[in-house]
Amino acid sequence: MPEREGSENTPERNRQRFPGISSRAYEHPSDRTALVALRKIEGFDMLLRKLSGFIDERKIRLSLLADGVKVGDLQFPRLQTMLKDAVDVLDIGFMPEMYVVQNPVPNAFTIGMDRPTIVLTTGLYELMDEEEMRFIVGHEAGHVLSGHAVYRTMLFWLTNFATKLAWMPIGKWGIDMFINALLEWFRKAELSCDRAGLLVEQDLDAAMRSLMKLAGGSHLAEMNPIAFLEQAREHEGGGGMRESILKLMSLRERTHPYTSIRALELTRWVEAGDYQRVMGGTYPRREEDPQASVREEAKAAASQYKENFEKTTDPLLTKVRGFADEVAGVGSRIGETMYRKWGPNRGPDGAEEGAEEGAED
Repeated sequence: MPEREGSENTPERNRQRFPGISSRAYEHPSDRTALVALRKIEGFDMLLRKLSGFIDERKIRLSLLADGVKVGDLQFPRLQTMLKDAVDVLDIGFMPEMYVVQNPVPNAFTIGMDRPTIVLTTGLYELMDEEEMRFIVGHEAGHVLSGHAVYRTMLFWLTNFATKLAWMPIGKWGIDMFINALLEWFRKAELSCDRAGLLVEQDLDAAMRSLMKLAGGSHLAEMNPIAFLEQAREHEGGGGMRESILKLMSLRERTHPYTSIRALELTRWVEAGDYQRVMGGTYPRREEDPQASVREEAKAAASQYKENFEKTTDPLLTKVRGFADEVAGVGSRIGETMYRKWGPNRGPDGAEEGAEEGAED
């Protein structure tokens, strides 16, 4: 890779490999739940094949061959080495294609159903040093292993189809809820693949630098990781009710979480000990995926959301949480009253069943 700012961050080291690792090892709970559920639908693969006809992958690939640069041993060889390393670390089992396209905007994405293909822009390549780029490549390899490109292709088609049904009684509001739910999944999938990127890179500092550069450009000397995480916390909980509503509205149509929030979520995953457990060899295996329980994954997702909800300092969510707690308290009191009055040992009038029998005895 050409010499540029930060190119000294290129340590030569062996990386931990994860034979047979399941994507469930790094997927965010809500992302994991959706994927496990989809994989259990009988005939789902056949449905995907039919839907793939609506998106001409051959046309996309021909366009990349004609107007991009295919990464290989003779073109962008260091990127090719990184991709091989990512495939080896995550034990993906096949080599996806990778292309570099001319675009000053830093970006990377994975497309394709039959042949997953990673696309990087020149703006991204020129921005990152070698270790930072390894995190990016690992992130995209995570999309490949999870099959996000496959499921996103299907959901892209379904979203377009749903938009055309806005005239039906379900109305635009219902369609918007559906689309927003899909976007929420997409955002969680990005958090999943940041974790995959870290498993490939195995250097949290490099991962943080990547995300900081995506937010602030190449001026790393002008940025500080601690301050960067602090501004993410400020965004999470700062401001009043109006700011909370503005945050929700601004996030609605985004496919990616905000960059500083991604950095904060990645550090939280590390601090929770999940990264260390995988590095130590404790992770779910791919051979166990068919036995994965949708119910258990859904419970894990609900638990994660509940934990995040309870920790939030966002004014709006705090108000909602307080209201929910109050409703739960009222419900509990009503339930206790009903149990005392009509419990299993009491009749409709509140008297203990069998009391008269006992008196007669």
